[in-house]
Amino acid sequence: MEDIDAMFTDLLGEMDLLTQGLGYEMDPSEMSSSSSQIENNFSIGFTDLKESLNELEDHDLDALMADLGSDLTETEETLNAAKMGHVHTQQHKSGYYTPQQNVQASIPSSQMSSSSSSLHPEPSEPLVAGEAEAQVKADKIKLALEKLKEAKVKKLVIKVMMSDGSSKTLMVDERQTVRDVLDNLFEKTHCDCSTDWSLCETNPELQAERGFEDHEYLVEPLSAWTRDSENKILFLLRPNKYLLFKDPQIFYLWKKHKQFVNEINGCRKELLLKENFEGPSVIVPDLEGPLYLREDGKKSWKRRYFLLRASGIYYVPKGKTKTSRDLACFIQFDKVNIYTATDYKQKYKAPTDFCFILKHPQIQKESQYIRFLCCDDELTLSLWVNSIRVAKYGATLYHNYQTAVRRALTTTSTLHVTSLPVSSPPTRSTGHIATVRANEHPDQDYLSEPPPDFIPPPPPGWGSGV
Repeated sequence: MEDIDAMFTDLLGEMDLLTQGLGYEMDPSEMSSSSSQIENNFSIGFTDLKESLNELEDHDLDALMADLGSDLTETEETLNAAKMGHVHTQQHKSGYYTPQQNVQASIPSSQMSSSSSSLHPEPSEPLVAGEAEAQVKADKIKLALEKLKEAKVKKLVIKVMMSDGSSKTLMVDERQTVRDVLDNLFEKTHCDCSTDWSLCETNPELQAERGFEDHEYLVEPLSAWTRDSENKILFLLRPNKYLLFKDPQIFYLWKKHKQFVNEINGCRKELLLKENFEGPSVIVPDLEGPLYLREDGKKSWKRRYFLLRASGIYYVPKGKTKTSRDLACFIQFDKVNIYTATDYKQKYKAPTDFCFILKHPQIQKESQYIRFLCCDDELTLSLWVNSIRVAKYGATLYHNYQTAVRRALTTTSTLHVTSLPVSSPPTRSTGHIATVRANEHPDQDYLSEPPPDFIPPPPPGWGSGV
């Protein structure tokens, strides 16, 4: 019993020391550094938050102020309600409850006076028109700086670079997806709403680039950037973004002869999409082939045979076969993103310049935890990058594409709303209906070109409305 009491006493002593350690005071230099870090977390692509707010257009700054005001008002109402509930409980217990009690009585007079003085500043000397406008914007920026630090929803002011070297400044919050930001950019730049438009991040340190997926919440990956990061956000046309859904035969029939793949028509492309993306589960392209792997910490590359599966990338160990029991897992996709790389032939002595890397979003500089892979040509690079995206995101990627197509069609129909409709004769399918094998892959041999006079039978359920 004495030993147990001694152990318990020692434990209490350690807990007391830990509790005291949590309450230490930071010295001024630490506080300054912490404050600077916090302020930096509100802007991307600027030296400080004030500069980023100054770059916002007037109506965007007004919208930010209104949004912040509503956030703070809702927070204050919630806090006041909680305080009133606490006061009512205490008054009921003490027997001094008065329903007519003023809510503002719980707010210190010093806080009220400082709040009122910030809302109603003392009159100053009259300013000329230009100076008055500048002063108004400066006052708004000052107030926005204070409100941003109190807002319950995280917001960022970001600089987005255009292809011509110009930039746009936007305010985004943690509830907005990349799709929302793209729509905002469409309105600001008055460009078409092509499905090829992409919001990309570039990492000069790693010479790598990645297109944000439309479903991602933009603030989340941007928050992983370090304070001294030279990363940039780009708004660019990227035809490769949804190539897999525009030409699915390139990825799902890649083993076939090139001429046959090029002759696949629109009807059979739709069939491939339906077979691989609209079933009970998404079918990942059964991609495999040799790639060059960079050895850890070295500039030497080894050629290995890799296979893509829904769960990750696997490779064939030396002296083994491609059977499942012999495969070794190279990497899984749940914690990593895929980036295309540039000039790795010069930077890392890669066999070619068609390289990609797989890394965790938090890794912003060269690390032993980054996986470097090199392809023989551009087509192979496109096959692996897009197929890995399917394995990682599944049906979500297909839904992103469908949303982008609807957005583009809506814009096109709006632009041509006054034009006369042009009638065209109805078209009908001239392709076969593909069968599905036991492994859920379509029978590729059955997708052969039909004879010119072939008239296909109506598909099952035709005219039934199903």
